[in-house]
Amino acid sequence: MTVRDNPALSRFELDVEGGIAFANYRRAPGTVIITHTETPRALRGRGIASELVQGALHLIRADGNKVVAGCGFVVDYLRQHPEFSDLAR
Repeated sequence: MTVRDNPALSRFELDVEGGIAFANYRRAPGTVIITHTETPRALRGRGIASELVQGALHLIRADGNKVVAGCGFVVDYLRQHPEFSDLAR
């Protein structure tokens, strides 16, 4: 499964079993502010949101941007994954 950026909807997306997990964002110069993550209810509790956020962070890093965690899930993810600490703003 591959996370993709959907700039038309301002969100990162991950296709999962006929549904879409997504992370909404806003952009500021050099920064992506992730404001909300959502996984289809039937697919929750399986690590999909973590996979989504991990993929989004890789895309953010590849673009040379920083991230602001505007959503509790992303705050917790960054706290648990210090390998992304260089991205936090």
